[in-house]
Amino acid sequence: MKITEHIANANGKTLFSFELLPPIKGQSIQGIYNAIDPLMELKPPFIDVTSLREDHIYKEHENGLLEKLITRKRPGTVAVCAAIMNKYKVDAVPHLICGGFTKEETEYALIDLQFLGIDNVLVLRGDARKAESGFVPTVGGHAYATDLLGQVVNMNNGMYLHDTGPTSYKTDFCIGVAGYPEKHFEAPNLKTDFKYLKQKVDMGAGFIVTQMFFDNQKYFDFVNNCRANGITVPIIPGLKPITVSKQLISLSKIFHIDIPEALSEAITDCKSEKDVKEVGIEWMIKQCKELVQFGVPVLHFYTMGNPEPTKRIAQAVF
Repeated sequence: MKITEHIANANGKTLFSFELLPPIKGQSIQGIYNAIDPLMELKPPFIDVTSLREDHIYKEHENGLLEKLITRKRPGTVAVCAAIMNKYKVDAVPHLICGGFTKEETEYALIDLQFLGIDNVLVLRGDARKAESGFVPTVGGHAYATDLLGQVVNMNNGMYLHDTGPTSYKTDFCIGVAGYPEKHFEAPNLKTDFKYLKQKVDMGAGFIVTQMFFDNQKYFDFVNNCRANGITVPIIPGLKPITVSKQLISLSKIFHIDIPEALSEAITDCKSEKDVKEVGIEWMIKQCKELVQFGVPVLHFYTMGNPEPTKRIAQAVF
């Protein structure tokens, strides 16, 4: 079922969902099941599975020379989605990214997803490699999320890469895109950010999932600005509790988000990491209750393979 259908069928009730990382290559799928099992009592209608681009590593040879190699740390997004759907009978939402994939590889992945009966995809540009200061497109791939979105939309219309015209073999993906309540860090201003978000919706995006945030007012303002800019699709808030003190710095640095003063001071005042976790969970419970009151369609959690904080939060809210 499409995400938009899940939301419509809920008749205004806020749904619960979460996002997973694929296992590191060589690891068992059991780790994924261990992260999902504790959350299934909350009846998520869908589960997201991320996709990560390849990265460069350097292997030192006996002669001292370094060899540059390409590796993908967490492959298997499509396979994990298939396993989740088969075991739990819920919809899986794979992430599609630009980095690390050619247009042909993206087309093959989308064909496989259609064969598996997957109805939804989340289209993202993806992150830069760790050693690079900015995003570098893969040769033969897409440079922008709008280009990747356009490829999915084309396939929904029966247009494949090397065909001369539309075919009768159409995909039917419900397409999600990312939204940034605090502005994408590469956008010069919010107006420009909304311009490109509106372009994605006009192209065919059916829902938006936001970057994490810790100040609900930023989400409320984002939704209101979206509506004022003619963006009417569901806007799903992405959420993650702070569970360790170092995240005060790492989350701000990696995701370019603001931590409210009250939250940062409460965490700084904690005497132990256990206290930090409790402060982060309580803050997120309060956030979620306020978001439910606002009428959000879904509370979507970035679990990072650790289901326990998310379960505690969701049990206090739902």
